[in-house]
Amino acid sequence: MQFKSIMLAFTLALSITACSSVQKVVYRIDVPQGNYLEASKVKKVSAGMTSEQVQYLLGTPVLIDPFNQYVWHYVFLQQKAYENPEQHTFTVKFDHRGIVTEANLDSPLPDEEKVEVNNTIIDSSNKAKKAWWHFWN
Repeated sequence: MQFKSIMLAFTLALSITACSSVQKVVYRIDVPQGNYLEASKVKKVSAGMTSEQVQYLLGTPVLIDPFNQYVWHYVFLQQKAYENPEQHTFTVKFDHRGIVTEANLDSPLPDEEKVEVNNTIIDSSNKAKKAWWHFWN
């Protein structure tokens, strides 16, 4: 009798711990914060542009340096699901006339050319001809 109760407790403990998974099964959304920076738009910013042109291209900056109004910081922070967050800071410096003198990106932005799993386009034109008896597909 003692052996049966010990085996029952052991089986119950194993079944409860089997329900807990080492894998992360809870869905977490991607969280972008700040100015959404695209590589193509950041490449367009060059010396000689006005502050209005930069603002039209990238939007209003997250931070304008309080000690120097001619330095704008565009900060983009993105955390994808369970990965570590990635931060990209794009700094634009202007002269006293509001003309871009310098633009620096601290870390490279993700490549636009790379197609991600969630953004794939399903092309239905490549389907093979269906036979008349496969009407359910």
